[in-house]
Amino acid sequence: MERIYASYWLETGDDPARAAEVIAGEQSSGTFVALATETPELKERSGARVERLNILGHSKEPSLPGGMRAERYTQCELELSWPLENTGASLPNLMATIAGNLFELRQVSGLRLTGLKLPKAFADAYPGPAFGIEGTRKLSGIAHGPLIGTIIKPSIGLSVEETVQQVRELVAGGIDFIKDDELQADGGRCPFDERVRGVMRVINEHAERTGKKVMVAFNLTGDLDQMRRRHDLVLAEGGTCVMASLNSIGLIGLQELRRHAQLPIHAHRAGWGYLTRCPQLGWDYAPWQQLWRLAGADHMHVNGLRNKFSEPDDSVIAAARAVLAPVVEGVRMTSTMPVFSSGQTGLQAADTYAAIGCADLIHTAGGGIFGHPQGVSAGVEALREAWVAAMEGVPLEQHARGNKALQAALGFWK
Repeated sequence: MERIYASYWLETGDDPARAAEVIAGEQSSGTFVALATETPELKERSGARVERLNILGHSKEPSLPGGMRAERYTQCELELSWPLENTGASLPNLMATIAGNLFELRQVSGLRLTGLKLPKAFADAYPGPAFGIEGTRKLSGIAHGPLIGTIIKPSIGLSVEETVQQVRELVAGGIDFIKDDELQADGGRCPFDERVRGVMRVINEHAERTGKKVMVAFNLTGDLDQMRRRHDLVLAEGGTCVMASLNSIGLIGLQELRRHAQLPIHAHRAGWGYLTRCPQLGWDYAPWQQLWRLAGADHMHVNGLRNKFSEPDDSVIAAARAVLAPVVEGVRMTSTMPVFSSGQTGLQAADTYAAIGCADLIHTAGGGIFGHPQGVSAGVEALREAWVAAMEGVPLEQHARGNKALQAALGFWK
């Protein structure tokens, strides 16, 4: 029988083996008391198994408040498995199983989901991204190197015409990719429909003049009907991308959007911090992104090196590598494109390229482009030239000697 495997970092004040069995029971066939109906045959068939339990260390204080008090707390590596029959190939029910009522158990003083191995049935049930890296490159016309991107800034507060003016400057400057901020969806000052029509006039006119259609990710986050209607408007206006905030719309929202969409879905992870920032609670990015890629995310945010948030560089790179890795072992599926953002400039290009070993990514810089002392066009050129230097293995300062925009950017970026 096919099985689902999930790995955890566990801390407990109880006997670790007993705590592991409590978690396994709670997340499958057991409950807080022994029941006659949980027969050995039923437990063998439907119960979760403790596959591995390795002791890592001990502490005198618990990582999380609440729960049982103890003289000593034990940290462990725990792996559980469930029969696929329990959930079927269902992402919402998978999430309830691997990340449901286990974090709040009184035996648990720390728990973090660190890994996930899924059977092929999930790849059969969910098509994954419709476009991914290859489709994004085709629609944007960028065959090699990263897509040089930006975010409309300020994030919120601009009118439709002010937004359109920013887009005019960006496309004139040679940008490849523009996205709405996740805060900008359908507000009164910049309504979705008006924004799409105004922006796409500029995008389409530029494409007619130059042959290059800049990809714009319009934030259509809303209820299912709103997202379908907004997607159809973007498509009708000649747009090539839509964006949604994953934690706002949920797995079903993304799954239904993927089912309806004829455009790439740019998936924003707004709210990711509350799932991960405490090292002793929540999710690692690797298992979390597997669910969203299966549900249909074409692009996924992974933060950026030396970002403005709290995430360290090794975590950012691990996230990017996870997005580029197979979702289900041994199954070929369209590859999702990682998106680097948050306080980004050309100074991160070489390290990003070296760490992931490819340029199949979108590198978005907001202030790093708009704040260039020579203007938006120079900001776009400087970021692109930083990536040329990175891919050619030329030190940034050396490459800047032949490019005034990059030369000026170095002082600004630093």
